Amino acid sequence: MRPSEFGLKKFSKKRVIASWRDTCQNIKVDKHLFRALTQYWNPTYSCFTFGNVDLVPTVEEYTTLFQCPKVQVDKAYSRATNVPTFLKKLMNITGMSEQWVAARIKQKGDKKCIPWKNLRDLILAHPNVRKRVDVLALSIYGLVVFPKALGHVDEAVSDLFDRLDKRVTPISAIFAEAFRSLSACRRAGEGRFIGCAQLLLAWFYSHFWKRAP
Repeated sequence: MRPSEFGLKKFSKKRVIASWRDTCQNIKVDKHLFRALTQYWNPTYSCFTFGNVDLVPTVEEYTTLFQCPKVQVDKAYSRATNVPTFLKKLMNITGMSEQWVAARIKQKGDKKCIPWKNLRDLILAHPNVRKRVDVLALSIYGLVVFPKALGHVDEAVSDLFDRLDKRVTPISAIFAEAFRSLSACRRAGEGRFIGCAQLLLAWFYSHFWKRAP
């Protein structure tokens, strides 16, 4: 099923899956290439510098790559006040009981999260097909787009994900996380990139990878 067949005009949770499948799923992250690419990042000007050429992803490019409808570009994400607790949001997304969710929430550092293995079990066995789709989309966001905690979906991710159906674009948040992480890795000379590596590489390939005619 292609994205257009969903018949949705907004960036819904189904579109998360379509975007991941069509843009990111087939891109393998070459650690050596990614490490080399990071060395060209200029944290002072927030751009890649290749000799005398400065290059940086644009909102329009990421909007196209992530298949985010242009109607949503101006509705950037900002954390709302009085948001539901992580427990309540997970209950709403998964359709599971308070007891089930509470037993699976973990604390990693100063953040709450839920292990991927618990979400994977729901994707395989949940009786509600729509909830399976929602849980799969949440997992993609937490593991691929915003991989803040390895093997887990972070509480902050659930807040953005919960607002996708309210016509809020994730592009600004993806940008901010990628730029922040690239700058941190470049200044330290090491570190783990906390962002969607596949999406950044898709952008990189679109500029430098020449397809055969």
